[in-house]
Amino acid sequence: MVCVCNAIRECDVRGAARNGAATPCKAYRALGRQPRCGQCAPFARAIIDDERAAMSSVLCQDAA
Repeated sequence: MVCVCNAIRECDVRGAARNGAATPCKAYRALGRQPRCGQCAPFARAIIDDERAAMSSVLCQDAA
């Protein structure tokens, strides 16, 4: 569980990131929720960064 306050799972954040959410706030909005206590923001950010890096890697491989 990434966010206990909003019951957001890691797969939810990864899906939002794949659909273009570049920040935790944008991911939460895409999921129809909003941050509350903020303790999950660093973990959500790390997941989003990981997904964006993975997408970038795939795009670079496709271009080669």
